[in-house]
Amino acid sequence: MKKVLLIQGHPDSESFNFALFDAYKKGLEASGAVIQEIIINQLTFDPNLHFGYRKRTELEPDLVESIEKIKWADHLVFFYPVWWGSVPALLKGFIDRVFLPGFVFSKRENSLWWDKLLVGKTGHIISTLDQPAWYYWLRYGRPTYHAMKQMTLEFCGVHPVRTTTIGPLRLSKETYRENWLKKVEKLGFNQK
Repeated sequence: MKKVLLIQGHPDSESFNFALFDAYKKGLEASGAVIQEIIINQLTFDPNLHFGYRKRTELEPDLVESIEKIKWADHLVFFYPVWWGSVPALLKGFIDRVFLPGFVFSKRENSLWWDKLLVGKTGHIISTLDQPAWYYWLRYGRPTYHAMKQMTLEFCGVHPVRTTTIGPLRLSKETYRENWLKKVEKLGFNQK
């Protein structure tokens, strides 16, 4: 049975991202998957990596628990809005503090290369936009996906990483949102 970790990166619990999270989880539950979750806005931690990798910053209990959940999971699903072509600061801080050398990758001695320590896990990114997804791709080249998909998850060995982009949300009608909730529930059921 697939072990799926849902990671909610939106700081606002009343956002549409939380409705998407719930819809995906509903699909997962119907599929029989084993589920754990990380709701980042409910964690207590300092999002700043004050010393980079030069000096160790002690991990708060919520981050230690998050690391154990990531180790446990077969499939990682991230939910977040695209803000300024990137992820919300809270999600970025979580990644900075949790995706550390020795856990998600290991630097090779006297080399520019690294070992990927999350090999065997798959991923899915579900994000929202206030512009059409096609425009975000054509005009800006989807910078969030380069950062999250390639330079974070795939850098650590998560593969394949599927992406689902939902937009535009701004000025969208209720039927548009309801249709997306149904689609995301099906994604959860199919665990892709």
